Amino acid sequence: MGFALAEAILAAGHEVVLACGPVALAPPLGCDVLSIETTDELLAACNNVFPDCDGVIATAAVCDYRPQSRFCGKLAKKGVSLDLELVETADVLANLGRNKSGRWIVGFALESDEFAHTNALRKLREKNCDAIVLNRPTAIGSETNQIEVIDAAGCHVVFFSGTKIEVARQLWDWIDLNIANKHHPWDGL
Repeated sequence: MGFALAEAILAAGHEVVLACGPVALAPPLGCDVLSIETTDELLAACNNVFPDCDGVIATAAVCDYRPQSRFCGKLAKKGVSLDLELVETADVLANLGRNKSGRWIVGFALESDEFAHTNALRKLREKNCDAIVLNRPTAIGSETNQIEVIDAAGCHVVFFSGTKIEVARQLWDWIDLNIANKHHPWDGL
């Protein structure tokens, strides 16, 4: 979805900075690509470019946890079980939300259980988003997607379904009309 949105936004005549990890897809031509592998690298890249952006669409379903320590090389079997300690990763979207000033933020909530809407609403508020896009794990690796857009008031405002390219174009049109054109960092100057 991130690549499809980048393509839709570029087609609408805007500049795009795309932060992405290792993927099999080629990024859309015309966008600046920031290659990352870890959540900490994503946070640093976003913090670096965010001050110069009008807004952000956070599509990445980043890991919520990482191993406490990393082993370099191959860990050979020793005939005993190992304990793996996990620690929370940085919350990139919440960090951006705390520092958004006049910029706008649309987040994605990848949810799989019966509390999907409740979880998406919590993320919308906790991360200071202007809207949140609820989608399901069935979108991962698929050519199609079904999304629900929830606005800042917590209302389900629109539902899009189709190929990821179609959904991305519809979503960008909605964001451009309802969020991006209503936020101007220079207001009040």
